[in-house]
Amino acid sequence: MRITEIKVLPVDGDEKLKAYVTIKLDDCFVVRDMKIIKGPNGYFVAMPAKKMKDGTYRDLVHPLDKQTRQLLEDQVLNEYRRAQADSKSGLELPNAV
Repeated sequence: MRITEIKVLPVDGDEKLKAYVTIKLDDCFVVRDMKIIKGPNGYFVAMPAKKMKDGTYRDLVHPLDKQTRQLLEDQVLNEYRRAQADSKSGLELPNAV
């Protein structure tokens, strides 16, 4: 499995939520509504989730192992940092990995 595209949609004015992210896997599978969150220990990627009747949230999609989660998070956060740098310099570059 390979992440073939990452789209970062920055969110302004929120202390914790920094961006929404859409990724494409192997040019044939899309995962939308991932979130980049600024937590007490730095930035992390939250998976799309559904609110359950009891008020808790359950991930709709998620990596099955720590290595895959780390790979996904590293690539998404790198693209977020690149998008932040591009917006500060006024550049618009394609969001492909």
